[in-house]
Amino acid sequence: MSKKFDAIVIGAGHNGLVTAVTLSQAGRKVLVLEARATVGGAAATEEIFPGFHVNTGADAAGLFRDEIVAELDLSAHGLAFRESEAALFAPQPDGAALTLWRDEEKSKAEIGRVSARDAEQFPAFRQQVKQIGGVLGQMMLTPPPDLVELKLGDLSAWGKIGLKTRRLGDREMMQFMRVLPMPVSDYLDEWFESAALKGALGAAGVIGMRQGPRAAGTALGFFYQHARGWHAHRVVLGGMGKLAEALASAARQHGADMRTSSPVARILLAGDKAIGVALADGTEITARVVVSNADPRRTLFGLVGPQHLEPRFTRKARNIIYRGSTAKVTLALSGLPQFKGQTSEAQLHGRIRIAPSLDYLERAYDAAKYGRISPNPTLDIAIPTLLDPALAPDGQHIMSITMQYAPYDLQGGDWNDERERLGDAIIETLSQYAPNLQSLILNRQVITPLDYEQTYGLTEGSIMHGQMGLDQLLVMRPVAGWSRYRTPIENLYLCGAGTHPGGGVTGAPGYNAAREILKKG
Repeated sequence: MSKKFDAIVIGAGHNGLVTAVTLSQAGRKVLVLEARATVGGAAATEEIFPGFHVNTGADAAGLFRDEIVAELDLSAHGLAFRESEAALFAPQPDGAALTLWRDEEKSKAEIGRVSARDAEQFPAFRQQVKQIGGVLGQMMLTPPPDLVELKLGDLSAWGKIGLKTRRLGDREMMQFMRVLPMPVSDYLDEWFESAALKGALGAAGVIGMRQGPRAAGTALGFFYQHARGWHAHRVVLGGMGKLAEALASAARQHGADMRTSSPVARILLAGDKAIGVALADGTEITARVVVSNADPRRTLFGLVGPQHLEPRFTRKARNIIYRGSTAKVTLALSGLPQFKGQTSEAQLHGRIRIAPSLDYLERAYDAAKYGRISPNPTLDIAIPTLLDPALAPDGQHIMSITMQYAPYDLQGGDWNDERERLGDAIIETLSQYAPNLQSLILNRQVITPLDYEQTYGLTEGSIMHGQMGLDQLLVMRPVAGWSRYRTPIENLYLCGAGTHPGGGVTGAPGYNAAREILKKG
């Protein structure tokens, strides 16, 4: 008979690991089961080319909550960050470039080269982004209220957020309520006239979503990306996998059991209650609570089965929109590429973005609407070896290129056949801005939306575990009535990005889920 655990966590992605540490720190006996041979999920670091340690999913931890780092004492387990002074480098088709920095005055001077009016507007804009992003940041670690069974504690927590919003002032509070549902294009049009500036900023509003910048609610996506500060490009020293390793180390220190290469086949039920899991090899393990870091569809329909769910809830869960449209190319380079408009290496230390205008972004999205790969894609690029040279052999570099839009439901082709064509299109697009790039390429890896699903367990290749539109956030995430990490199956919880507050490497869903479990006792 297997050993009894207080909690089984399915999936050693960063949210699952945060849940495991938080529960084990509180004295719970925790088992973490991971299907892959390494921890980290879509925030792992792997040696996919000899000597090159690659972030195969997320490549930065700018959104990871500082409160979680402190409370779980992750620095004691080797977690260290490095932040870039450069926030965003945006080369343009005409050979010019725009660089935004963490330093406001440097950014203002850069913007002044393209628009004196925009430069004057920028400090007030940045202050508003900081204010609204700060409120969203506080919301991240506050589970949504249960609208069916309102409790005083839930209202109290959200009351504090309301009070903080109120303290912004009457005008600022009204702005907060007005701008969140807006298209990011409309929001930026109110502030700026430069197409280059608006394109560079606007791409943050559609990260991980199959929506264009003119879609309602994409301003909220933009502010979400600034919930920890202005364009915070922060890398984990040693690669993103070191975040997962620090979390796993902390969990083990508190007594958690960590098992990789242990895929879960199904969740065991006794009536309408979860009592454990069955592994792919037939092993059954019991626990008081089961917590899934997989997305809602994979958990509820793949591991539980719709026959165990009430039809009305099943219908809601089936209607969750995923629509992955993100692909990734990772390059091993023999040297550092030179971009048009680049005057110093420091400009490349942060995010590099190919999004010359909001019109460019919208046209890139247009192709995806019809199931086609964007011929002129939006590219978010990082060169992590500039801040952490140890990730590659001396003098060589890693380039991580995240591309939108590459629709999961590709029309007129198959992703297994189109993978290399996609890689070629991304490199050809980027070469227009960095002409020496192709001569530096030693090797490459292409990850399609289908790969995200089959290798990393992301339904439809959705890196956010579901779209982050207005209809799938807060009390609507994952579905209305079930926003507090519980499911209709008693003792089964969700802790992944499909729950509040959503995707990105924040740690917040895992932390919030653990606290809800601990409240139950």
